[in-house]
Amino acid sequence: MSRLGDLLVRRGEIEEAQLERALGEQRTNGGALASHLVKLGLIAEDALLSYLQKEYRLPVVDPSSLEIEPEVLALIPTQMAHKHHMIPVNLVRSTLTMAMADPSNLIAINEVKFLTSYDVKIAVAGATAVQRAIDRYYDAGSSYDDVLNEIDGGDDVQLVQSEEEVNLQELERATEEAPVVRLVNALMMDAIKKRASDIHVEPYEKILRIRFRIDGVLHEVMQPPIKLKNAITSRIKVMAQLDIAERRMPQDGRIKLKMTRNREMDFRVSVLPTIFGEKVVLRLLDKSNLQLDMTKLGFSERALADFKDAIYKPFGMVLVTGPTGSGKTTSLYSALSELNKVTSNISTAEDPVEFNLMGINQVQVHEEIGLSFAATLRSFLRQDPDIIMVGEIRDFETAEIGVKSALTGHLVLSTLHTNDAPSTINRLLNMGIEPFLVASSINLIMAQRLVRVLCPGCLEETEITPEALVAIGTPPEMAETMRCYQGAGCSSCSGTGYKGRIALYEVMPMTDGLREVILAGGSNSEIKRAAIDAGMDSLRRSGIDKIAEGVTSIDEVLRITMPD
Repeated sequence: MSRLGDLLVRRGEIEEAQLERALGEQRTNGGALASHLVKLGLIAEDALLSYLQKEYRLPVVDPSSLEIEPEVLALIPTQMAHKHHMIPVNLVRSTLTMAMADPSNLIAINEVKFLTSYDVKIAVAGATAVQRAIDRYYDAGSSYDDVLNEIDGGDDVQLVQSEEEVNLQELERATEEAPVVRLVNALMMDAIKKRASDIHVEPYEKILRIRFRIDGVLHEVMQPPIKLKNAITSRIKVMAQLDIAERRMPQDGRIKLKMTRNREMDFRVSVLPTIFGEKVVLRLLDKSNLQLDMTKLGFSERALADFKDAIYKPFGMVLVTGPTGSGKTTSLYSALSELNKVTSNISTAEDPVEFNLMGINQVQVHEEIGLSFAATLRSFLRQDPDIIMVGEIRDFETAEIGVKSALTGHLVLSTLHTNDAPSTINRLLNMGIEPFLVASSINLIMAQRLVRVLCPGCLEETEITPEALVAIGTPPEMAETMRCYQGAGCSSCSGTGYKGRIALYEVMPMTDGLREVILAGGSNSEIKRAAIDAGMDSLRRSGIDKIAEGVTSIDEVLRITMPD
């Protein structure tokens, strides 16, 4: 009889007949007894986990949510992982940590010790979590190396190297070759696993480089053979329904992937011709990761109150500013989600529409056919709107219509590319909007940046002198007692020390004092001084607060923000 089964029977958790049934399933199908007990509904997984944790005094992990290093996975063969329902999760010096659904399986533990010659430490995991991890890491198809070896070893992928001589039929055939298809699929799945926001496929004279942007920073993941550049690019273009014969003009498209558990992933595809071939950038749009809860975006209490107050006003303009990739769209979507009631008519003009929001009328702007932001905005005004969102104010015409809409009883939300909130005022004035219109139409301007969050798994305190903290803008009284942290790097964060991102906000409500400065023709620095006097926290100060909370590091805040 199994040791685990014996213990469960003695404790009255299951009956002997039930155990025999589970053991019969195990003999027929292999795997861990724990997984068969759960699968047959003889014991709840949570109850089993809780029991195993108490009985064996072992930590509980969820291996399916961890980023496990490839060299750690390589220590245990696929057959052994399936046979004993276990997976390696970490290797520190000479100790290998295994996640197991059945920690009483001494045969499995001894096999691992014999095979690896490492000390083995056990962590308990739910049977379904172990199965998900095995599916993810062992059964998700070959690794990049396997696919590339298959390509290098075979003669079935022959591409003409000369740009002038590329044969369309050859290209179409190469695009459908199994190794190329599998390589592109593996890239896309790996990007999803690693939480990448973008995939860059970049051809140079002698190499083809592929990079992922993870938490705002680019990391190189592989360099496939240069001969594959046309096949990889064309495969992506086929998936995005683009013209593979057109290789001299930029193209834009979209790929929609259906995944397990009804999850969908969109990839926005941009193809740009460079001197050595076409560069492809895929932007990952994961609706399941879209954070629409304002309280979780990173706002301080006062900033959130000011922002909510501005978006709940019946009319006026709320502007969000920052560079590309600073989370402006997420902030606007969270505001729209908050305002999305049956009683409001909400219309948006976007380029492109990133996420579909139920209850909101979203329009995709097409400049090439004359459907510009300004033209769309004019149409909205004939559609009885309450709330209008304009993806970006790029010119005088869009700004003018937006300002006039805000003054005639509509709430207008939009974005601008400026460095901070105060400089947005002068950007609008430079576009040609009159100072009195700017002062009277704007409810609030908010600048934002995204900083990487320290990985909780490898967080450690670091010594920073109070003088150094004061030098970056920390108030002296705060610097004396402030504790700073950094990430050491672990398997969970792929050695970066960071996992995820959070926003820093500079929220500038339009006060009477600010209106007077604008009407008097105040400079950027005068507007900023008036805003700070009225209680605005700058981006740098917002970052310092996040350092003090242990959320991010000094390096990250200095990388993203400018001194005040």
